[in-house]
Amino acid sequence: MTLAIPLTGDTVSPQAHKLLSAVRELVELSKGTVTVEQAAAEPVEPPLVSGPEVRLLTGSRQALLDGAALPLTRLEFDLLLYLAERPRRVFSRAQLLAAVWGYERAGERTVDVHVRRLRLKLGANVPAITTVYGVGYRLADDAHIAVLPHD
Repeated sequence: MTLAIPLTGDTVSPQAHKLLSAVRELVELSKGTVTVEQAAAEPVEPPLVSGPEVRLLTGSRQALLDGAALPLTRLEFDLLLYLAERPRRVFSRAQLLAAVWGYERAGERTVDVHVRRLRLKLGANVPAITTVYGVGYRLADDAHIAVLPHD
């Protein structure tokens, strides 16, 4: 399905943002993909990356922090990958348990423990996961995480 939303300027209207969020949610439920394409016009310069970068190599399930291997457990890798593939979305602990762990009946503090360990491994200089108090977690706005499907 192709959906064209005319955009003017550099911002997305609240209505278009709601529509895009709804489409992303529907696609995620059906294991599909969403591709956002910019109409041919002005070339867009890539944003400058400042600070450490994390690369997630999904083919080999390796994580690299500024080129050095970052030893992550299976669940730490899956949690970081899940959040990196869904930026700007907030997930409750129950949603993360269902999506990453595959079950919902474990203690929700399991997520907290894995987030804390992941933050320790990444170090204080790498903002990756933001706590949304009273709700859950999301990828930090200034996280520099590249998901590479093939090595």
